[in-house]
Amino acid sequence: MTIRPRPEIESLRVSPHGGFHADEWRALGNVIDFSSNVNPFGVSPRVRAALQTAIIERHPDPAATELRDALATRLQLPRDQIIVGNGSLELIRAVAIAYVRASDVALIVGPTFGEYRVAVQVMGARVEDFRARAENDFQLDVDALAARIAELKPCLAFICNPNNPTGVFSAHEQIAQLVDASPETLWVVDEAFIAFAPRPEGFASRKPFGSGNVVIMRSMTKDYAIPGLRLGYALADRDVIAALAKVRAPWSVNALAQAAGLAVLSDDAFLRDTLAKIRAASRELHDAITRLGWRVIPSAVHFFLVEVGDARAFRAMLAQRGCIVRDCASFGLPEFVRVATRTPVENARLIAALEDLRYDSAFSRSTR
Repeated sequence: MTIRPRPEIESLRVSPHGGFHADEWRALGNVIDFSSNVNPFGVSPRVRAALQTAIIERHPDPAATELRDALATRLQLPRDQIIVGNGSLELIRAVAIAYVRASDVALIVGPTFGEYRVAVQVMGARVEDFRARAENDFQLDVDALAARIAELKPCLAFICNPNNPTGVFSAHEQIAQLVDASPETLWVVDEAFIAFAPRPEGFASRKPFGSGNVVIMRSMTKDYAIPGLRLGYALADRDVIAALAKVRAPWSVNALAQAAGLAVLSDDAFLRDTLAKIRAASRELHDAITRLGWRVIPSAVHFFLVEVGDARAFRAMLAQRGCIVRDCASFGLPEFVRVATRTPVENARLIAALEDLRYDSAFSRSTR
């Protein structure tokens, strides 16, 4: 007898992720990573100090109570409307475990983060897509999406705002229109990059959250530059939070991550200053790439799509010039790369590499 996993797991395709790995680091040497869309100005000094004093000789608080209290104060929400996770991805999986049945349909507003699909497929449910169009700069057609929701009546719908990888920010009023029109659909509003957006208060400023049918996901790894620690949280009505708490693994948020979370929340000045630098550098980088002749999709955040023809070839040739960008084929966008803003000095190196690439005959042949 052969022991086999569930059919849903056997047929599951793991979502590819960006960035590059140790083997590529070793092969390429001194390169700059423009594929990772975290804060390029690094981590608050208070985080490193907090990590030195974190208690690791005992189990961490499984409820992350102190961190939830700090978030509750900042967001002006009751503690029981907040749950902390080992990155927002853990909580995305928890939503699927708690609310998705094998007979259900879930809708994903794309092109977007591939882990939404995986979370649903792990539960054996069907995934339907609503994709924004490149010819419209990936702007959301709310009326068409509302019609699709009415047709499918999904149990769950995912929307990333600002969206990864397009950088498009949909107004809170647009999302509210969708949420209010579909009270039987649980909306996962993923705000992993909300700190970089023009309205960083996010959908949480709209209270209550629809008719109890919204879960807002937040990452603390992007804006605070602590992706190695894995930390995120979700906001929702208390009944939803209670359901997520039941299926989330105990002690999933370790003591170092909890200490780092408290440290970054205590250092608003560092975040404010670095975000201002990122916005200025992003405008300059966006404009410079546009002047070089590539189509750059308008973005509300510090990363943006660039249409390059053959993204895989473009990435490879740019890597040879010391710069890594995100090939967006895994998002269903094989003609685009995603570029994340870094420091002005690093951005200048990317611009120089792009200028050199324009005159490379091999690049011209590969992207026709």
